[in-house]
Amino acid sequence: MILAIALVATTLTFAQERKARGAKLTPEQQTELQVKRMTLELDLDDKQQKEIKTILVEQSKKRETKIAAMKAKKEKGEKPSADEKFAAKNEMLDNQIEIKAKMKKILKPEQFAKWEEKQADRKEDRKERIEKKVEKRSTK
Repeated sequence: MILAIALVATTLTFAQERKARGAKLTPEQQTELQVKRMTLELDLDDKQQKEIKTILVEQSKKRETKIAAMKAKKEKGEKPSADEKFAAKNEMLDNQIEIKAKMKKILKPEQFAKWEEKQADRKEDRKERIEKKVEKRSTK
């Protein structure tokens, strides 16, 4: 009896911890944290912070609408066609080019170089995480 109670209590504790970790930040909160992180990394001044925040908010809104559209399609059981995948990737790359151009205008040359380096590091980290997920799935 005591063993059963301990088992249930442990399971509930882990479930609550997992639920707490899953709490999502709002897009505004994410943007605020990202601007502060960039301020620390790149030593941004107030004007740069405001301009970058504007870019990030715009980017966040675009991303949220895309995610909502993709979720709606997924719930309907629809899969994107090859043309839709191509269009989405093309749009994503266009957005990246646009953001890079805007950042180049806002940041000083040394800040921009450091920003590009950080972007490359994050891209590499994402790639490694994806590879680890694929490995886990293939070993199961």
